[in-house]
Amino acid sequence: MEKRWTASWITDERFVDRPKLDLFHKEMEDGQTHSHEEALTNVHMLVRKSLQWDRAVEEAWLDITADDYYKLYINGQPVGQGPAQSSYDHYYYNRYNVAPYLKPGTNVIAVHLYYHGLVCRSYNSGDYRQGMIAELEIDGRLAAVTDETWLCRIAKEYGSGGIIGYNTQFLEAIDSRKKQADWREPEASLADWKPCRTLAGHDYTLITQPTPPLAVYPIRPQRVVRLSEGGLWIDFGHELTGQLQFQARGQAGDIVEIRCGEELLESGDGAEQDPRRVRFQMRCNCDYRELWTLSGAVDEPDFYDYKAFRYAEIIAPSSVVIDIDSIHAIARHYPLNEQASRFRSSNDLLNQIWSICGNGVQWGSQENYVDCPSREKGQYLGDNTIITHAHAYLSGDLRLFRKSLLDFRQYSLKVCEGFTAVAPGHHMQEIADFSLQWPMQLLQYYRQSGDADFLREMLPAAEGILRHFAQFEREDGLLERVTDKWNLVDWPVGMRDDYDFPLTQPIGEGCHLVVNAFYYGAWSVVLQMRNILDAKVQVQGDSQDRQKQEQRRESFRAQFYDPEHRLFVDAVGSSHHSLHANALSLLFGLADEGEEVQSIVRFISQKRLSCGVYMAYFVLQSLAKAGAYDLLYELIVSDDANSWSTMIKEGATTCFEAWSKEAKWNTSLCHPWASAPIPMLIEHIAGIQPAEPGWTEVNFRPRIPASLEELHLSFRTVAGPFVLEHGKEGTFLLTPDGVKIRSEQL
Repeated sequence: MEKRWTASWITDERFVDRPKLDLFHKEMEDGQTHSHEEALTNVHMLVRKSLQWDRAVEEAWLDITADDYYKLYINGQPVGQGPAQSSYDHYYYNRYNVAPYLKPGTNVIAVHLYYHGLVCRSYNSGDYRQGMIAELEIDGRLAAVTDETWLCRIAKEYGSGGIIGYNTQFLEAIDSRKKQADWREPEASLADWKPCRTLAGHDYTLITQPTPPLAVYPIRPQRVVRLSEGGLWIDFGHELTGQLQFQARGQAGDIVEIRCGEELLESGDGAEQDPRRVRFQMRCNCDYRELWTLSGAVDEPDFYDYKAFRYAEIIAPSSVVIDIDSIHAIARHYPLNEQASRFRSSNDLLNQIWSICGNGVQWGSQENYVDCPSREKGQYLGDNTIITHAHAYLSGDLRLFRKSLLDFRQYSLKVCEGFTAVAPGHHMQEIADFSLQWPMQLLQYYRQSGDADFLREMLPAAEGILRHFAQFEREDGLLERVTDKWNLVDWPVGMRDDYDFPLTQPIGEGCHLVVNAFYYGAWSVVLQMRNILDAKVQVQGDSQDRQKQEQRRESFRAQFYDPEHRLFVDAVGSSHHSLHANALSLLFGLADEGEEVQSIVRFISQKRLSCGVYMAYFVLQSLAKAGAYDLLYELIVSDDANSWSTMIKEGATTCFEAWSKEAKWNTSLCHPWASAPIPMLIEHIAGIQPAEPGWTEVNFRPRIPASLEELHLSFRTVAGPFVLEHGKEGTFLLTPDGVKIRSEQL
């Protein structure tokens, strides 16, 4: 049961009487015109409350949330930040144990609120919902609740340096001359502060956030170099997400230029000196260049929003002194126990591939999974098929996985029973291929967690997706002209292996394979989940659904299978055999056992990974389905242009959005949808999979190639840790107590 709040929602007075905007609509239909006052975008608001406490604090809890975002301080010390973005009618709040921050005497709660104001993927914003609510309980009684005794002021030092990405982020043109440096402290001057306004009746439904707040911590640079023109060049040694922080002193009005980037400029790009200069005009459509104006005292820029970067430059006039020892990054990501998974092998390339994939997932997991932590910062449903699978093994923590499933159910149903492609955020996007993967993610979560109650709760949403797509069925059960959503196939466009069907928006006439393969796969999963829950007798028309599924398979093969070549074609009337069409047909059991399967495996061995990194997950899974483990491993460690080794050669520390930097015009160099090797290596090479949901029993069928002389692997599950040791003395698996092993020795 959710708590009953005594506190009021407090807000900037400019938002009190603003009608709230409804920004939910079908992507291909017009929604409410987004007419938003520009002066009410990029709003930084400071809030504080002083309270007296006359004795030592034994226990204290603070419940807090804000729209769009908050950073919380008590007595000048950072406590936490959030919330995870969500819709107002299911809005998350955080709960903190704040006893360590409180003391007898005067205490100050200080909150830095941020309202973005644009329609984007990164924030649920642009609807004029702004402000916060909080309640502090000390030793069993309410000590403070948000009301009009809380004071506020606009943080005027934050100007706009422009918008980057897809309305993703405002660059922060900070003027420290306008900053009140002591605003978080008990002794702060409150001359220009005024009471907050309360909303007479807010429309939020407040829900405890089901995941912990972010891990936020400092990282020191690995290398700092003085630039001949003045200033510093900084390398943190690897890609990270967060803010650059340091102290500097100069004359009032001095301007310091701060540049961040994922990579360095190549030789010949105006970068003749060593070190090579930072590419701050990043290929992913983010221009990480900001100007900071000094006050004349010792200043810190105090950036609010986060970036994805490895390198930085601080360009300053000679009058400015930069404290080198103060330079650090304030890193942020979903909490990850670095001991939760370990991987080491005798193949150094394989070790590096694991590392960049693991790092990509770590830095791409924020309050939700993001497609990239730079250009969009959006949680994409199709990306999550891969990211959730990898994150489950890297972290041993299924809470973010579970929340992602809830995000899409809760959020999408405002728009379409067939689900949206992005959640949360107010950017409306719908991709058919992605919607049809949500049931697969739900089944994967059940395999990992064993939570049958959650599966039962979510099954109706999975069935609702199929109901939506059923309206586009032909008489033979195949989908044709799914016009309300994209038909993606793969991304970027050049990675579709010449897929022979015009993927217009909306889609035109004709029937093509990929969307039908995902549709068939989604139906297979839903029917399997009904069996798991023994719900088949409770679902009206289940037997007809199973008969219809058999008909779909027959129709699929009749329309797409080419018996002459023993391959599948891309579309009705096409003679082209793409990697995508054949891998998905193989994966979802649409190819008959025997020669058909072997023909597709031979085809994949010729095509290699002639697809994007997203589709590579499905290609590798299809090889596992066929038992082609040698080819699966070969493709993971291959030296082909389309391979993870290309990322390594190009200096990756996190996996890329595409196989190489130049493979896409706006490639992000941190994109966790490229993390397929992690689940592939665990489940299909090490051969460790749950035989029963929740890992109460485990299948152990190692297929470690002879070339891999050593392999040491550990990961955590809901049942406990698993450890694999492979070497000269054999292959051994250590399991948690009580876990039964079903093994098959090679």
